[in-house]
Amino acid sequence: MAMCKKLKEFLDQNKVNYQITGHPEVYTAQEIAAALHVPGKELAKVVMVKAGDKFVMIVLPASWRIEMAKLKDLLGAKEIRLATEEEFKNLFPDCEVGAMPPFGNLYDLDVYVDKTLSEDEEIFFQAGNHIESIKMKYKDYSALVKPVVAEFSVHLH
Repeated sequence: MAMCKKLKEFLDQNKVNYQITGHPEVYTAQEIAAALHVPGKELAKVVMVKAGDKFVMIVLPASWRIEMAKLKDLLGAKEIRLATEEEFKNLFPDCEVGAMPPFGNLYDLDVYVDKTLSEDEEIFFQAGNHIESIKMKYKDYSALVKPVVAEFSVHLH
């Protein structure tokens, strides 16, 4: 499966510079960062969270993890939890399961980006499959997605 059609069309229509890089088939954010030879801080991983009965796209650096209490306060939800792949796979019909890009706006999802990621000049993320990643300027990503930027993660040790 190639890059998500919806994402490619969106980036091309908006005339954004991006670069697609092929890499060995990998599944975790840390493996992707290693395959691309980029710091985990620059690789945007997507985590799907269920806040009440609503799905929310959370984007943070590969080398960080969500602080659920902070995120719960931020979302103003009574209950939040990580969503299962089974629950969210149908939200991204043009992507391989677990390889969706951080463009929740294309799938009618609210997107929250951790502040640490917004400090990077360039970010890398999965292209909708497990064998390609995209590199683009964070400011272009932010302008297209208009995510809520907040502090809700902590660095993995």
